[in-house]
Amino acid sequence: MAASILDGIFNGLSIGSILLLAALGLAIVFGLMGVINMAHGELMMLGAYTTTVVQRGFRLFGDGSPLFDFYIFFALIAAFFVAALVGLALERGVIRFLYGRPLETLLATWGVSLILQQFVRSVSGVVTASLIVFCLSFFGGMWVLKKRTNFEQIRGWAIAALLILSGVLARVVNRLLAGAYGLAVTQPWFGAQNQDVTAPGWLRGGIPMGAYQLPKTRIFIMALTILCVLGVYLFLNRTTWGMRIRSVTQNRNMSACLGIPTQKVDALTFALGSGLAGIAGCGVSLLGSVGPNTGQNYIVNTFMVVVVGGVGKLIGTVVGALGIGIADYVVGTGMLANLTNNEAVEGFFRFFATTSMAKVMVFLLIVVFLQFRPAGLFPQKGRSVDA
Repeated sequence: MAASILDGIFNGLSIGSILLLAALGLAIVFGLMGVINMAHGELMMLGAYTTTVVQRGFRLFGDGSPLFDFYIFFALIAAFFVAALVGLALERGVIRFLYGRPLETLLATWGVSLILQQFVRSVSGVVTASLIVFCLSFFGGMWVLKKRTNFEQIRGWAIAALLILSGVLARVVNRLLAGAYGLAVTQPWFGAQNQDVTAPGWLRGGIPMGAYQLPKTRIFIMALTILCVLGVYLFLNRTTWGMRIRSVTQNRNMSACLGIPTQKVDALTFALGSGLAGIAGCGVSLLGSVGPNTGQNYIVNTFMVVVVGGVGKLIGTVVGALGIGIADYVVGTGMLANLTNNEAVEGFFRFFATTSMAKVMVFLLIVVFLQFRPAGLFPQKGRSVDA
């Protein structure tokens, strides 16, 4: 019985750590900025697909080579920056115009999520390269021109010229790759089918613990989650930009009066939250295949974690994720039914002892919980509430 309880606690903590890793970026974006980002799951998906691309690159050295065993560390870095750059483009191109309008933000990011899902299903490598060239040339040109003192006077002409120039460069790259190198323009890069990610050799198998084995991949994800939480805490509390983020969160107008660049803070915050979603996608890819709908499997649970923990509270996100993870596992595996001798109670818990019904039970418990604590476990206090 004791071994079974320990196994249940470990598996519950591992599920909770996955939820925490997925919800950490959302806690920053939704909790600290008040933005309902329905595309957060797709940013996780991009991190997972980045992992598959990095793995394919390292396969050139051979699956058994020492270099292949370390691809996961390069994949984590690449997933963070890919998701962060996409999140930054999303904030600069869409979100920045919708602050303070949660319904419009929800609808806009939901549309972006659908676009990203179809993007990985249909886009080819040639089109991807063309898009990258277009974005680099356009946004790079805008960054250079913004340094001119008369930028506002030539803004319209500059945007029109950069759009034409970037489009021409993207077209040239498209024709070059399709013609000179014979790459297919319409062949999907990933397609609708799921992609498999092979864990490095040192993450395969498990660590014996009595009659059970603790999977190394889950232990790795738990350690990765701890490092991410610690890194976010130190960044928000021990760095200049972290203090600026907390200042803008509490009082945007006063922060602007004190000289804090609020627009840069918004962009940095959204990029950080998006990058953490990419890391979450890299971790989740070790647990199963990666597909266009990977992010949709986690988006509801991540919002649930943030709401239960308390909006804008990092400690609340940690407690909420671990609590929901343990509750989901304990209910779904029927452990509660095994701990009682009452037939009626045992039958009740047996009814919910499946993956789908366990989620129903957890949802019901959260609904009841929010009736008594609508602001979550750790509600905001003081000036944070009024801001």
